[in-house]
Amino acid sequence: MRGSDFAELRAFAAVVERASFAQAAKHLGMSASALSQTIRQLEARLGVRLLNRTTRSVAPTIIGQRLYDRLLPTMAEMEAAVADAVSATGRAAGVLRINTPGMAATKLIAPRLGRFHRLNPDVVLDLFIDDGLSDIVAGRFDAGIRIGERLEKDVVALRLTPDMQMMAVASPDYFARRGVPRTPADLHQHDCINWRFPGAGNVYRWEFQKGKKSLEMNVEGPLVSSLQEVVLEGALQGLGILYAYDDRRIYETIEEGRLVRVLADWSPTFPGLFLYYSNRRSPTPALRAFIDCLLDRDLDGPATEARELRRD
Repeated sequence: MRGSDFAELRAFAAVVERASFAQAAKHLGMSASALSQTIRQLEARLGVRLLNRTTRSVAPTIIGQRLYDRLLPTMAEMEAAVADAVSATGRAAGVLRINTPGMAATKLIAPRLGRFHRLNPDVVLDLFIDDGLSDIVAGRFDAGIRIGERLEKDVVALRLTPDMQMMAVASPDYFARRGVPRTPADLHQHDCINWRFPGAGNVYRWEFQKGKKSLEMNVEGPLVSSLQEVVLEGALQGLGILYAYDDRRIYETIEEGRLVRVLADWSPTFPGLFLYYSNRRSPTPALRAFIDCLLDRDLDGPATEARELRRD
């Protein structure tokens, strides 16, 4: 295979994975026009159309999908070989691909970006924001971040945050107008703000637990969204009751008196956020450096202890 052949195939795979010429071009460090020309050259050389393009989207054709599926194991193996070569030097370098929900990107990663770059200037951090349940191996990610109860098997997981508790909150104005629910059953008489799982499309069924009694229920209201900022703003503006994982901003709004918590004795606790990676691969120096940064092990003083789990 010529070097240009591999470059074209790598460019094609990047477009399929990101479903965007702009995002793929940014990842590859080239212009969108140059990337488009590369794909056209590949299609002309093979004599087949690999991608269907519209002004708003790009997706593989049937032949393109077959080609991508055949390329994926080979490219993953090549990237692993390169990563192993870099690991032998002990130097943190190269592209580190992390699959993470937006919540973790905002709360855990964003505040540490500057420090991570200063300590690891040769690492390019490629964050793929994904609130679904993507396969990090199939997506060729070095690691992912996920809530503990949604971890896959065959991974090594490191705890990043304590367990999280659900919180039912609404504005004082809403409760003044509609009254305060005393039990989950009372929610059927209230407006509730629903959360839709990104990618999956299904709406979250509210889960409650008190002692040995647990229940799940569908609720209704004026707003459904998969964006955390939107549902929180809905609660702040008095649209209804929001049920969400405890969050620093939610705590702040409660302390400020902008939100009021209810049904605390019915609110269950769930495992916190974990970073995880395949147990079939050893972490690269770049990934180890990223883990140390998230756990604040790279700061002076005692390191934060992480609990490592193997799910086989």
